Amino acid sequence: MVFNERDTDALRAALQEAVVKCSERCLYQSAKWAAELLTSIPPSEDKNKTEPEDSQMTEVPNEGLPPIVVSGNVDPEEAMLEAKEINQYLLAKSFFDCREYDRCAAVFLPDTLLSGILSTTASNNTQNASTPREKGKAKEAPGQRSGIVPPAMPKLSQKSLFLALYAKFMSGEKKKDEDSEMVMGPHDVGTTVNKQLIVISRFLENWFGERSSESGEIAGSQGWLEYLRGMVLAKDKSEDEAMRWLVRSINLYPMNWGCWLEMTSLISRLEDLNRVAQDLPQNIMSYIFHLHTSLELYQSTTSLSNSLDQLLEIFPTSPFLLTCLALLAYHMKDLEVADQHFSNLLALHPHRIDSLDHYSNILYVLNLQPKLSFLAHLCSTTDKFRPESCVVIGNYYSLLSAHEKAVQYFRRALTLDRSCLSAWTLMGHEYVELKNTHAAIESYRRAVDVNRRDYRAWYGLGQTYEVLEMHAYALWYYKRAAGLRPWDAKMWMAVGSCLQKMGRNLEGIKALKRALIAESYYDAGVGSSFGSGVRDRGGTMDPEILLQIAGMYEGLEDEAEAAAYMEMCVAQEEGSNDNLEGSMINIHADSQSSDDESRPVAGRSGVESGTGVTAATSKARMWLAKHAMRTEDYTRAMQLATELCQDGVEVEEAKALVREVRVRLEVGGLSP
Repeated sequence: MVFNERDTDALRAALQEAVVKCSERCLYQSAKWAAELLTSIPPSEDKNKTEPEDSQMTEVPNEGLPPIVVSGNVDPEEAMLEAKEINQYLLAKSFFDCREYDRCAAVFLPDTLLSGILSTTASNNTQNASTPREKGKAKEAPGQRSGIVPPAMPKLSQKSLFLALYAKFMSGEKKKDEDSEMVMGPHDVGTTVNKQLIVISRFLENWFGERSSESGEIAGSQGWLEYLRGMVLAKDKSEDEAMRWLVRSINLYPMNWGCWLEMTSLISRLEDLNRVAQDLPQNIMSYIFHLHTSLELYQSTTSLSNSLDQLLEIFPTSPFLLTCLALLAYHMKDLEVADQHFSNLLALHPHRIDSLDHYSNILYVLNLQPKLSFLAHLCSTTDKFRPESCVVIGNYYSLLSAHEKAVQYFRRALTLDRSCLSAWTLMGHEYVELKNTHAAIESYRRAVDVNRRDYRAWYGLGQTYEVLEMHAYALWYYKRAAGLRPWDAKMWMAVGSCLQKMGRNLEGIKALKRALIAESYYDAGVGSSFGSGVRDRGGTMDPEILLQIAGMYEGLEDEAEAAAYMEMCVAQEEGSNDNLEGSMINIHADSQSSDDESRPVAGRSGVESGTGVTAATSKARMWLAKHAMRTEDYTRAMQLATELCQDGVEVEEAKALVREVRVRLEVGGLSP
């Protein structure tokens, strides 16, 4: 992606316009995102250059009123309406800024008008449902048969109409939070809804119905009301219809980041993203959306890394893209590199709290208590009533094993924002630590309701049901987690172990072999462009997995395969995987996926450092020694037993085995 100076100027002007237009409509998060991106563009070399001529920042001429700087409108009718409504608009916006949402909506849409539209629509729907339309009869106007005359739709500019309806939406969200019970309380079932959705939906239905042509085109629409309708439909779980309206909105006005985020929330699979991408405009916003959504789907391909590098050339200091860089390393399990990226981001933007909950997860896994303590203190000092701050503090208390205190802060985060995904998932983890399985399951279920892509919640549900020894349920949830993270060895290890407990050894072996391939996917250099990962095993495989596979083959009475995997397990001490190919080359076909550009062969990363002696390799060596005794290979048995005496893990049993081998050799007349 190459941008010349003219392209950069046009992008700068578009982002300036986006900041103003989103702010005018009180879409403050979208405005903030656009402003951060705008200021991350390096200044042009010509310092004296004036703003581009196509900038739409104009002064609206308004007779009898002082000039006010607002965004212009290319539609003369809309521009005239906006000029007439300027006083009311400023009043409504001031009400919205003071969080008086009902007063804001009432400036343009009084409750009497909205209730009239609502009752008329309901009457027409009831009449149409109860009276079948006669064949060939002409279509009647709304309310003609029932005698109810619908109130006239107000003649408002789209900007004022959006502000009023969005205020109604926010009023409903506020009342929904007020009506909700205490988080995880006895009556909190998570079913409270926004009661304003039906009013907004029917109003927009009438508005679009008046302006729709026979071909479905909407005359003069600017994309903002389409975004609002898509958002309302998404809340109402009409996801396909919501996506259609959001795509229409993006094609009309692509600089509304909130609309892109709403689309991301509706995409749960990579196939859905590729299908939607065909209908999107080809511009830089679509490029950023594809990157962000791919990260939300836990993708970590080389092309994604290249796309991010290209965007960072245009926006080198963008906090959003620097966060994406850190999250990409996080998804690739390069936790130390992700820590470095987040530290750099924090140094550039020390008061920015966005995404610091992810950083706290990284510090928790790395067990960096001093850093996590500093981060918790920083968030508390900056804004202790942000959900992200509460999650960071909760993670700090969890690292200190103060699980009750951690739950308290995760609940506080959810009181501030019930859609805070990290808080639901992490609270589930804490309830598992507290042995409260019922509360853990409920927390994980609520996390999945918020975001079906959260593999951690699915995995947590599997773990909890496994603790309850409900293996069929656990297996189902583990498979969901593995489907979201197909190249994460931990997911497939869980699937394999669960299948083993259910007595399904063949399927369990298949899953554990998939875990070996998944492990090598990260070990064999997927994250090489981000530096070395947290693992230092190099080209080795996990001896625990190999030992488990061998044990399952033994359960199937296939001693030859069991012995082969035990040998491989012992070989991991030195990092030698030469004898792996014969057993692993024909791993089941379902372990291949077309989503990834490159798949390293398990154990072939080129690094020969081993694991050293571990409990797993000692157990495998002991099994091989006993197997050699059974097959009367006493020389091999003596060698293995002697090695066991030196590794310090199975010493006593190894000494007994050495004595037994010597007796056998003496009886057979052989020298040891």
